[in-house]
Amino acid sequence: MTTTTLAVLVPLLPFLGAVAGLLLGRTAPGFVRPLAVLPTLTSLVLAALVAVRQGGDAAVDSATELTPTGSVPIELALHIDGFAALVAVLVGLVASCVQIYSTGYLRDDPRYPSYAALVSLFTSAMFLVVYSGDLIVLLVGWEVMGICSYFLVGHYWETPEARAASLKAFLVTKLGDVPFLIGLFALATDVGSFRVTRILGTVASGGLEHPTLIALLLLAGVAGKSAQFPLHTWLPDAMAGPTPVSALIHAATMVAAGVYFIARLLPVFEASQAAMVVLAVMAAVTMTGSALAALAQDDIKRVLAYSTIGQLGYMTGALAVGDRGAAVFHLLSHGAFKALLFLAAGVIIHAAGTNSLAAMSRMRNLRDRVPDAYWTMTVALLALAAIPPFSGFFSKEAVLGVAEHVVTGHTEHAPAATGWIVLVAGLAAAVLTAAYAMRLWLLAFRGRGVEAPDHGRQPLTMTVVLWVLAIPSLALGGFAFRLLPDWFDGRDLAPALTTSVLGTGVALVGGIVTYAAWRHTTALTTRVPLGAVAAHPQGDAAQVEAEAIATHEPAYGDIAYAPDPADPGRLLLGPLHRHAAAGFHLDAVYTALFVRPVQAGASLVRFLDREVVETYVRGAGALPRWLGAAARRAQTGNVQTYVSALLAGTVVLAVAVVLAATGA
Repeated sequence: MTTTTLAVLVPLLPFLGAVAGLLLGRTAPGFVRPLAVLPTLTSLVLAALVAVRQGGDAAVDSATELTPTGSVPIELALHIDGFAALVAVLVGLVASCVQIYSTGYLRDDPRYPSYAALVSLFTSAMFLVVYSGDLIVLLVGWEVMGICSYFLVGHYWETPEARAASLKAFLVTKLGDVPFLIGLFALATDVGSFRVTRILGTVASGGLEHPTLIALLLLAGVAGKSAQFPLHTWLPDAMAGPTPVSALIHAATMVAAGVYFIARLLPVFEASQAAMVVLAVMAAVTMTGSALAALAQDDIKRVLAYSTIGQLGYMTGALAVGDRGAAVFHLLSHGAFKALLFLAAGVIIHAAGTNSLAAMSRMRNLRDRVPDAYWTMTVALLALAAIPPFSGFFSKEAVLGVAEHVVTGHTEHAPAATGWIVLVAGLAAAVLTAAYAMRLWLLAFRGRGVEAPDHGRQPLTMTVVLWVLAIPSLALGGFAFRLLPDWFDGRDLAPALTTSVLGTGVALVGGIVTYAAWRHTTALTTRVPLGAVAAHPQGDAAQVEAEAIATHEPAYGDIAYAPDPADPGRLLLGPLHRHAAAGFHLDAVYTALFVRPVQAGASLVRFLDREVVETYVRGAGALPRWLGAAARRAQTGNVQTYVSALLAGTVVLAVAVVLAATGA
């Protein structure tokens, strides 16, 4: 079987599994789980075979015209280089783990068949994005992922949070997709083709006429899909969906699509220095802002959501300094440990028995109750914090290293300003990342909140997946930086001494300072009035105590209580905590700038429609109705009345004729 045939089967099998799952979900529910897991696992094996055959050599290209257009042709094309081959393996691995994990996590969910089918369709769409050599076909996968995310985020549609989150995710990403689509058409107009290879050839020969305009339009779509500033606000709210969906969206699909798209068409962006600077600023604001917001969140999944936004900022930062190898290296590493973080969080939530107990300030005694999640999440958090020798250290160091090369003038792929922006922001984000990773670990596993009911051991399918993902989270970076240059552009991804010392040093500082802040806050005691304890359930009383400790309110009352969960984030952020917890009020800004004007415009249109347009419509209908009523009253059925009216009319006509003759 040829490599092209194998590559075609990779996205096709999950698609067929999704169709079969939807058709058989009600009539043959016993087939739902095999149809969810087996096609995705098979696609993973085939993607690995494609990667082995491609081997980092020349790209595999194949194309056939999809439909005659009369102008720019649309082709069903494959373009599989080293980037595409390895990213497809990541997608298959994470999707397979998510499907296996979901068989346990959603074992009692009545809507599991539709959920599993949508996850398969989601996976198929991402495979299509990765392998596609034509931008219109890529756009199809891009949009299918958007609609799948709408349904999956809104899986628990009976809750208002899930409904609002799914709608917000759809609208915000569509806000970026509109200029993205315009940018694709502008690019195809300049090049005369949607084929990736022809676009790259045109850029290499200097034939692109409007690089800045095209790059900025495309960046808008990337910002929406990959949750970069300022279109990142949908991702934290998307945590209302099932936790395995969060793992899939954050680790291998959807948000990774934007970064992968820029990596594939990086020469287009490099053709405009202005676009590269904008990309660097977007990455810097995203990295630092999301890390501050993560340090202030209480919900464990929202912490991880802001973490994803920040790590994607590292990837776009690497692209801004012209190194797609470092960006995709971090994408691969991040995909493993972020999927592990979300799925471990799912085990914690599953142990608590409800999503409502995902608040870290209310967690207690989880280390002993979920040991698998404890150990694997510890590995993933160390990778997230970029502590050597975990995978995140090598991939994040690759990003900082290429930024340093731009600053020192060792490369001319990007302006020096972008190097400074990415390097400074990356180091600042490294401190904050280690801080919120340490905070999450302390509050989740050493917290002193309310102990949730014990719901027993977790399904084996959930815990096994955690250990599978722990392997690349621990060991991927140590050998990947030696092998990946052969698959990518040949650039060295080995850690540099300066940035390694700086990055690891600031990460250790962030973790140690957070631990010290936690010890300080948990050493405090507070006193609450006896009436407050009697009036509230245990959880509410604990929350009262925790807030009193965190805000350093003076003790009062007659009864002293042991320290409750104290949030080091409050101490570290100080007055900034309230703003960071609210995402720096960006949603409020959007509400003021966009939502309220649109609502006001809609109200005006409704008023004009009801009071002006409908008035004329009602008037146009009223006149014939009145005339008809008058005519109806004349129809009395009395013959004498009709004869009298006839004679009266005859007299009137006769008088009129006489007057006319006399006047003549």
